[in-house]
Amino acid sequence: MTGAPRSAAGAAHPRVTVSPMPDTPTAPLLLGNRPGSFPHSVLAERHPAIIQQVREAFPYEPAQHRALDVLLANCTEGTIESLPAGAHDREDWDAWGLPAHTGRSWFDVPWLWSESFFYRRLLEAVGYFGPGPWQGIDPFRPFKLAELDSPGTDEELAALDDLAGRPAEEQARALLHGSLWGNRADLGFRLSAEGAQETRAVPALVADDSDRLWPLLDTARPGTLCLVADNAGRELVPDLLLIAHLLADGRVERAVLHVKPCPYYVSDATTADVVDALRRLTGAGGAAAAYGRTLWSALSDGRLALRAHPFSSAPLPYAEMPGDLRAEFAAAALTIVKGDLNYRRLVGDRLWDPTTPFTDVTAYFPGPVAALRTLKSEVITGLDARTEAALDAAEGGRWRTAGTHALIQVRDV
Repeated sequence: MTGAPRSAAGAAHPRVTVSPMPDTPTAPLLLGNRPGSFPHSVLAERHPAIIQQVREAFPYEPAQHRALDVLLANCTEGTIESLPAGAHDREDWDAWGLPAHTGRSWFDVPWLWSESFFYRRLLEAVGYFGPGPWQGIDPFRPFKLAELDSPGTDEELAALDDLAGRPAEEQARALLHGSLWGNRADLGFRLSAEGAQETRAVPALVADDSDRLWPLLDTARPGTLCLVADNAGRELVPDLLLIAHLLADGRVERAVLHVKPCPYYVSDATTADVVDALRRLTGAGGAAAAYGRTLWSALSDGRLALRAHPFSSAPLPYAEMPGDLRAEFAAAALTIVKGDLNYRRLVGDRLWDPTTPFTDVTAYFPGPVAALRTLKSEVITGLDARTEAALDAAEGGRWRTAGTHALIQVRDV
């Protein structure tokens, strides 16, 4: 990464100085100021659609409707404004670059930053941070629950009964791919995707390092697995199933599930979403209920822990993570980073040449790391030249953002 790093969190978290990797090539940061680009469409089209969706999801009061109107005008035509002096997270956002971006167009600052700040301001507009009767009410909860309670989820949970009788290795592979492809249920992506309700065939992976992943989860030397969750609902369920299997099979001694400290990017998982998913599992019967009981017990005895670190909602790449988070990932046998947003934060939200080695751009990471991701943004690394050429020939640039391709990438040293 280039440039002088900022502090990753406020005074409550240690400052980490991150030096650029000397052998890592640079690439331009993604901005939203180019009409026709994917980042521009997110800022100009998806964010207004999300405001409307949230407005209709709850019987909000006049003050909240006015605040949503102000946010809509500001994020599409105005400039970034500072947070109120008394905001609970003002110190964090100041450390994350808010003073430098105040007064600039939302389209002219790094796309990762403007996207993240949009969700911070949306929560403020609906009264999430309080005080007041709407404090702590997740504006995206109806969308999350609708997906969690869908017939598609019933079908996926019923399929676990057949999987339970298969060899452990086969179960592990199936659950890994379930966790990978569960990311296609991303609700934020659905709001603007063409034909999002249509069922598409699962394509081949554009990169698959799974043969390098399994040796890091060794029954002879089980350690701690960190899993950085992405979406709630039908993605979080297979993430939890994978964790349950790895615990039961002795591949990991302990698991730490990192979730967001507040609702974020429409469908990102919070602690409340984990509880909803566990209740969905335990109430499903059959093998699904057995998985749910395993996870419930693991939470109760400490073999599974939840983390909601403030940096999980920071508008920064993981290269700028604070020291306590760095130490936790350094101690893990493996950290699995789920989903498109977390991938952008892992490799840096830059327009890399797709053949840039994944191992180079993640060399800063303090321990072994694996990315499980369906492709929903323009950021991509670690492809071989033939794969890139074949994708471009078949689909133009659409393969980068359509959510129809996926990858498993691992840095194990």
